[in-house]
Parts: sequence; C-alpha cells; structure tokens
Amino acid sequence: MRIEAYSQVQQIYKPKQTARNQQVGASSHGSDCLQISTAGRDFQSAKSAVAAVPDVREDLVSSIKARIDNGTYQVDTSAFAEKLLTKMSEMR
Repeated sequence: MRIEAYSQVQQIYKPKQTARNQQVGASSHGSDCLQISTAGRDFQSAKSAVAAVPDVREDLVSSIKARIDNGTYQVDTSAFAEKLLTKMSEMR
C-alpha cells in the first residue's frame, strides 16, 4: 500500500468537495418568509377578542349575590327541573 497515492487522490477530490460545500452554503443564506393564512389571522383576532372580555359578568353576578345575601333569591324548582330534563334529553 502506497501512502503517497492516497494523498494524491485526496488532493484531487478535495477541491470538488469544497466547491460543493460553498454552493450549499450560498443557497442557505437566503431570506426566510412566513405567511399566515386568513384562517390563522381570524383565529388570532378571535383569541384576542375573547382575552379582552372578563371571565365573570360582574353586573349580573352582583345583583344575584345581593339577592342571596338579602335572602330574597328564589329558585323556581319546576323551571329548573324542566331545563335539566331538556338538557339531559339533548345529550342522549
């Protein structure tokens, strides 16, 4: 086995390999571009609108709390039962 033959072969292929690496490197320096679809933009605007709304409707809750504290809050049991049965039948 001749070692100098190996180095000669290596010298022949080395310039080609370097040129190929430079071409790959040149093409990888391009600019990236991001495009968001209209569905994505609609989702983002809906998400921000929901985030802006408070979790609790204080105007409604405060009046119910006041009636509970005063002892004047009454639950119509027949209406409650009717709504409960309606919801159960919808779930089936």
